[in-house]
Amino acid sequence: MAHGQVEHLVSAGGVVYRRRNGQVEIVLCGWKDRGGRAGWGLPKGTPNPGESLEEAALRESAEETGLQVVLERPLGKIDYWFIRPTDKVRCHKTVHFYLMRAVGGDVALHDQEYDEVRWFPVDEALKMMSYKNEQQTVQKALQVLAGEEP
Repeated sequence: MAHGQVEHLVSAGGVVYRRRNGQVEIVLCGWKDRGGRAGWGLPKGTPNPGESLEEAALRESAEETGLQVVLERPLGKIDYWFIRPTDKVRCHKTVHFYLMRAVGGDVALHDQEYDEVRWFPVDEALKMMSYKNEQQTVQKALQVLAGEEP
């Protein structure tokens, strides 16, 4: 691509939760970078042609976590910039997130995109997460679950 060109990317994902022993737990997807450092984040991915953001969020969350999920409500969007390593193109990415409840499945059935997928108590998950904007999305999900936000 030409120097200075910007590529705009759109993804959709979920804050997948369950209530266990009176506590909220969420699912995080884990990876190791080339340096062997671990990272943790929310499931997300690119919509297929003709797929709505909601459909993409449900599909990606189910594929990446191994769970059956139902979409409860939108949580808003985050956006960020990065340089794609393969071709050095500057990218602006917008990710639309949705609150999702796990209704079945098993994290052991996650796809191979991530090295590990696990449930975490939400306080622990917030400490583990690699990206501040995703942490803020989880905080918003907690407010919704606590009935503090319409």
